[in-house]
Amino acid sequence: MLAKPKIENQSSFFFTLEDTLNQKHPLYILSNRINWKLFDKEFSPLYCENNGRPAKPIRLMVGLLILKHIRNISDESVVEQWAENLYYQYFCGQQEFSSSQPCEASELVHFRKRIGESGIELILKESIRINGDDSNDDQVSIDTTVQEKNITFPTDAKLHRKIIKKCLAISKKQQLSVRQTYTRTLKKLGVDQRFRNHPRNKSKAKKADKKVKTIAGRLVRELERNLESDSIYHTDIELFKQVLAQKRTSKNKIYSLHEPETQCISKGKEHKKFEFGNKASFVRTQNTGVIVGAMGFRNEFDGHTLEPVLEQTERLVGKVPKKAAVDRGYRGRKQIGETQILLPKPFNDKTQTKYQQKKLKEAHKKRAAIEPVIGHLKTDHRLGRNFYKGIVGDNINIMLAAAGFNFKRMMNKWKLSYCQFFQELFSLLEFATYKIFCLKRAF
Repeated sequence: MLAKPKIENQSSFFFTLEDTLNQKHPLYILSNRINWKLFDKEFSPLYCENNGRPAKPIRLMVGLLILKHIRNISDESVVEQWAENLYYQYFCGQQEFSSSQPCEASELVHFRKRIGESGIELILKESIRINGDDSNDDQVSIDTTVQEKNITFPTDAKLHRKIIKKCLAISKKQQLSVRQTYTRTLKKLGVDQRFRNHPRNKSKAKKADKKVKTIAGRLVRELERNLESDSIYHTDIELFKQVLAQKRTSKNKIYSLHEPETQCISKGKEHKKFEFGNKASFVRTQNTGVIVGAMGFRNEFDGHTLEPVLEQTERLVGKVPKKAAVDRGYRGRKQIGETQILLPKPFNDKTQTKYQQKKLKEAHKKRAAIEPVIGHLKTDHRLGRNFYKGIVGDNINIMLAAAGFNFKRMMNKWKLSYCQFFQELFSLLEFATYKIFCLKRAF
């Protein structure tokens, strides 16, 4: 058996991650700028010192949440990539390289539940602090958008089939007898429900829809009779009944069984008439582009979202903005506390001077800059589709997306300044070589 070849120039075992990384890398700089002790101080009381399994380090869990929304990846992906990426490990407080995963992906779910909305707001506050004086702008722009929930496009037929599936699953779990499972009947009805837009199949599909709804109602009533009075499934049964009873004109409709709080929101878009989720409001500084407020709402009128989101901005920044530029969706509000609400008005308004009209026009040109920011939040920071559970999950995802945007903004700034330094250095070297060449030609 041949001996293993001897490895020459073997590295020392005493090197840490800090010695091997590029200290100009944006993630390296960001890890040294964040006040990690603040999170340890605030989140430590949420853990029990003498009971249960030892918890993962708080810096590790907070760092994974931040990385997830900076890089736009899932819980599973951020845990996998952590084991492969040295900068991720240094960012989360690791001193030596580790090839194993830091935790299970589900532990991030439990950590988000543990710290709640107040803990996520603390992460957003730290992301604002990282941006320094850029967040101290007196003029802000405010706009709302829809954060879509992770549900399919809701139809009555889909909901009724899901009710049947859930009723059969509950009966099987509780070992309850069912008169009929309707497996073969539903398969035949599914064939009839297809191609409903064709004129010949329209009446057949309608009859099949009605039959599926009847079957769902039978199974719900049978399950209700067989279950005990104090069963844990009575809330589910009440939800099933509400879905079966609702009509096209009903208010507070249920659009999803696993996310019953989902709202149907119409924003007047040509390509997407209706969006199913919740409303998100963002406050962005006009001159610097830092998100200083991010809040979730159900489906309120835009004007009613102004006061809560300005209160949150005061909590995060420490002061109230003097002016807030909004669009016509906020009409009806002119002043909230010390903040003046700037609404676009017709240019032939006789109550304003030409100078006032000009300044207002310039302010609303700047206000339009919040639209691409919302686009980046949706495509780059996981605001486009929310995978977190419930109303709390809606609010958490909005604030984490805003925090990821703020952190990414500073990372891009550090990257740009580093590139500019080298560009200036190369231009100086080119100028010096050109001077030397000219002097040689002269002599």
